[in-house]
Amino acid sequence: MDAPTLDVLARERHLYLRLLHLSPQQAIAPLLKEALAVLVELSAAHQGYIEVYDNEAPGGEARWWVAHALSEEEVDDVRAVISRGIIAEALATGQTIVTPSAVLDPRFSARASVQGNRIEAVLCAPIGDDPPRGVLYLQGAPCSSVFSDEGRARAELVTRHLAPLVDRLLDQERRDLAADATQPMRRALRAETVIGHSPALAAVLKQTAQVAPLEISVLLTGDSGTGKTHVARVLHDNSPRAGGPFVVVNCGAMPDTLIESELFGALPGAHSTAVRRVEGKVAAAERGTLLFDEISDLSLAAQAKLLQLLQSKEYYPLGSAQPVTADVRVIAATNTDLKRAMAQRRFRDDLFYRLQVISIRLPSLAERREDIADLVAYFCARG
Repeated sequence: MDAPTLDVLARERHLYLRLLHLSPQQAIAPLLKEALAVLVELSAAHQGYIEVYDNEAPGGEARWWVAHALSEEEVDDVRAVISRGIIAEALATGQTIVTPSAVLDPRFSARASVQGNRIEAVLCAPIGDDPPRGVLYLQGAPCSSVFSDEGRARAELVTRHLAPLVDRLLDQERRDLAADATQPMRRALRAETVIGHSPALAAVLKQTAQVAPLEISVLLTGDSGTGKTHVARVLHDNSPRAGGPFVVVNCGAMPDTLIESELFGALPGAHSTAVRRVEGKVAAAERGTLLFDEISDLSLAAQAKLLQLLQSKEYYPLGSAQPVTADVRVIAATNTDLKRAMAQRRFRDDLFYRLQVISIRLPSLAERREDIADLVAYFCARG
């Protein structure tokens, strides 16, 4: 057997061994990264890109992608502009597209993106068929071996091997998603301290994701222990105020005589214990979020002060004749039926409507039994 044949066989053997190492991968991103590394290693491609779609997801958008020797800007170009016509043709026809020079190829040369970026040799192969689950894109110099018949066969071998592995991992992803209804929201939220995976909790996180970016007051309701403070923190952490402070006011722990000082601060001499300037909770939460926990415990007099703050965005520290502008977002939490408290004249109607711009109800544990095991494991791990 001559040397060139032995060399081809050695490369084939190496390729098959590398493909065998793809099978144990348990996540799509590492699988794609390794597959692209195999192709780049065995070819002279200068740049490479693989993306995979979930055809059952709305829009079938690319959900996983990896790139080789491409900057973030170049990846954006590949995904959105550069040679999208080449990729689109590969996906539409289900056939591998190979061209030694896209700028000279009459199929693609008229495209502004091809001419503008002077795209030369390209190989673009679909991953799977009927419909394709993704696409492989390689770019390099015209003399690159990846664009030869042997290189094309090698790329198609990899994509054929990749397709069932991607299908398996996509199926696993869907099963995991069905088992954990919160996953779509967790991809968009920082919500590490909210434990559970039930549909009831997913509904809360969906509302939270919608409300978090808005500069509005939020009222959190639900039984004690349902996680209202955690959700308030998620609202803060996913808002434009995330870089500011998150301050909790425990309304049930403040004596009525000190509420005004606790909230708004006091100048020296404003009362017997104010020997120096006292910073209130509102000032401490400047450019951040102020959570009033168990808001129903505030006295009617304190409710009036809070209402004034919400209406005017100003407050007066004790002993001061000059108002201070407050830049805070207010979130309130309660385990009390505030509408009943309003009927009993224990809670102000006008304050209630100021606070309840958006209301999020946290379900009881009885409504989210699927989360019990997660909560037990979490608290046991904390010791």
